Amino acid sequence: MFQELMPLLAQRTLLLLISRVGADEIRINVIPQRLKSTNTDQNDALLTPLSISGTAKELDEALPAQLLEFVGTHLGLSSTLKSVKEQMDGAAKAARDAARKSTAGKAATSSAKPIPTPEKVASEATARTTVPDPAPSEQLSGSLFSDVPAGER
Repeated sequence: MFQELMPLLAQRTLLLLISRVGADEIRINVIPQRLKSTNTDQNDALLTPLSISGTAKELDEALPAQLLEFVGTHLGLSSTLKSVKEQMDGAAKAARDAARKSTAGKAATSSAKPIPTPEKVASEATARTTVPDPAPSEQLSGSLFSDVPAGER
């Protein structure tokens, strides 16, 4: 039983809880504990316990196989989580680098154009603006809704 648990014990502490649940039935709980160090995964999926119940004879026969499966699944999940985390970190770094290059490229192209002064912008706007000549006052009617000059009526 303990040989099957050794690979998992190399990564984290396990809590074994053995209790009697019936006249001849035993329940064994194998509970992985959270690690104190910060350099390892702390995903809650790695803390899923194993609980198995049966008679002493059934547990003697089935427990080693159950522990092998539990430890194998746990180690596989841990490995998968680590590789996914590494891939995500690599992708995030590549995205940050691409963003920096894009920002640096935009800064270089925008610095090539001179920034106009407010006086230059105002003078260019005045040169482009045309104001129509006002109509002689005797040709205009007093009505706001009439398009016809007063002299043509």
